[in-house]
Amino acid sequence: MLILLSGVSGAGKDTIKKELIKRLKNVESLPSYTDRPPRDGDVPGQTYNFVTKEEFEAMIKNNELYEYNVYSDHYYGTSRKLLNEKIKQGKIIIKDIDVNGTENLIQLLKQDTKVVTIFLKVPKHVLRKRLENRVDKMDIKKITQRLNRLDYEESKIGLYDYVIKNNDLEKTVQIITTIIKNEINLKEAEF
Repeated sequence: MLILLSGVSGAGKDTIKKELIKRLKNVESLPSYTDRPPRDGDVPGQTYNFVTKEEFEAMIKNNELYEYNVYSDHYYGTSRKLLNEKIKQGKIIIKDIDVNGTENLIQLLKQDTKVVTIFLKVPKHVLRKRLENRVDKMDIKKITQRLNRLDYEESKIGLYDYVIKNNDLEKTVQIITTIIKNEINLKEAEF
């Protein structure tokens, strides 16, 4: 099963993903490939797979990615090989991904893989506060850019199986845990 977790930058995707991996067995992250430089706290192979722009463009050319996108002047994409390996191992894969990537993966994988989509919704004023207080301090231009993307991201909410207002970490993690358990039971049920 593939769980796609979306929401604008600052919605809490990474924090929630880490909590789910800690609490649930057989749940693993699928880090995207990116050409952006690592930030403080990034762990290569866990937060992202870091490559050069040239390496990323070679991956595109060689059809090694299910999907890719450019965000804040950097490439981000999903490896075919890594995703397929984890699916074959029977893992529950959780991936934080933007709305465009979600749309692409749903189209590409829905026939072969159970895909569950979750959108984290955060009020604009809360989002602004989270972005201003991030560990990797952003300048006002980047904060504004990410806040401006909120309307676009929310215009794609119809793609998602679940939309959760993320204003309480523990409550959100409990809701998503319940969703995962219910989706596993649905997948295993015989009709």
